[in-house]
Amino acid sequence: MIINSTFEISGALIAFICLSAVLILGLIIAMHVRRAYHPSLIGALIGAFLCFLLLEALPALT
Repeated sequence: MIINSTFEISGALIAFICLSAVLILGLIIAMHVRRAYHPSLIGALIGAFLCFLLLEALPALT
């Protein structure tokens, strides 16, 4: 895939962010259905997602 403009970079980055959000939410739902989750594990997953968003995605969008 060849990306030539900043609009395409932003679109691709938003697509990867949405994909990772769906995967993380799927993992949380699977843990909830099996009743094999711990609140601190869910907090860690949310923290990891927000860390990625703040450190990687946000500077690339601005």
